[in-house]
Amino acid sequence: MLKKPPKLKSTIRSKAKGNVDIATLFAIELLTLLFLNSLAEEAKAKAFEEKSATIRAHHVKAVSKKVLRKARG
Repeated sequence: MLKKPPKLKSTIRSKAKGNVDIATLFAIELLTLLFLNSLAEEAKAKAFEEKSATIRAHHVKAVSKKVLRKARG
């Protein structure tokens, strides 16, 4: 079974008004990982467009709004 990072788990539980089920924590972690994966893929494509071998902060900033819009639905 996967271990939760304590910061994420404690942050979610402190923000919630009641108890948080473990399945909910897993769903939140999965969605977070999927979002970070799509952000990394878009930043990789942006870096490739600029003929850069390394993904830098300005690549991530350049695609962050587009990825956030896509994540909202």
